[in-house]
Amino acid sequence: MPPVVELQNVTIRYGTRTALQNVSAVFPPGAVGLLGPNGAGKSTMLRALIGFISPSDGTMTVLGLDVARSPLAIRARIGYMPESDGHIPGMNAVSFVAFCGELSGLPRTDAMQRAHEVLFYVGLGEARYRNLETYSTGMKQRIKLAQALVHDPDLLFLDEPTNGMDPKGREEMLGLIVDIVRNKGLNVILSSHLLPDVEHTCEHLVVLDKGVVATQGPIAGLKGTGGSLVELRVKGEAAGFLASLTGAGFLPQATDDDVMRVFVPRGLDPQAIFGLASTHRVQVRHFRASVETLEDVFEKAVGGA
Repeated sequence: MPPVVELQNVTIRYGTRTALQNVSAVFPPGAVGLLGPNGAGKSTMLRALIGFISPSDGTMTVLGLDVARSPLAIRARIGYMPESDGHIPGMNAVSFVAFCGELSGLPRTDAMQRAHEVLFYVGLGEARYRNLETYSTGMKQRIKLAQALVHDPDLLFLDEPTNGMDPKGREEMLGLIVDIVRNKGLNVILSSHLLPDVEHTCEHLVVLDKGVVATQGPIAGLKGTGGSLVELRVKGEAAGFLASLTGAGFLPQATDDDVMRVFVPRGLDPQAIFGLASTHRVQVRHFRASVETLEDVFEKAVGGA
């Protein structure tokens, strides 16, 4: 199937600062995570795809439409949940969401009906007549999702959708995103710096770092590519041992406990770790193969591996 979003050699600058540099990325149908540290360029990319920012170079398409030529047609078919709040003071939830529906082209009656439906869907049905200023942070996140859904879009841009939510609310928000993709059939681009959110909801990944694409592809395919992973526990002075591992091409990673994880690039023999340990008089007490996580993929992409 054709991609829902594609960027080719896109560069965006704010004055002398370059936010995106020669970015080429493909977002297939389904749920795609746009992952990266704060300041990596994720929000800039979403705003550019909506047509709010014009690149100095490159081309972008959304749902087969050229962003430079058809920004209004694109906006009619996408829902955008921004990172920052955009509520209108003095309005209750159902009036606000219905107003957003009208702005998207729905007739007033249809917009009000859809507002009630989506507010119940996101868990705000009982609070839909409350003034928005009385909403908690988690409720405001839900209202932003509701306004993004009210006009029944084909594609959702979700920018940090779990910001400020407590653990229960975050779990419920992620559950809604999964349902939107799997049962409602919508395409989603989820921008986040939280790896668990992306791993829970998405099948594909685009990683940005300092305005460039660090890696992209199916999450399952990105795990375990280019090498293997081992866990080990050592006894003795480990500083020199770790330096030797790095010098030999291995990529040791610290963990929360005393178990060390070491990425072994393709072409290196994991058994060489024992020789380096012996050289530094470090005793290996535990050694076994491990499975890569999304965090490992992210560390290799952003950490310069």
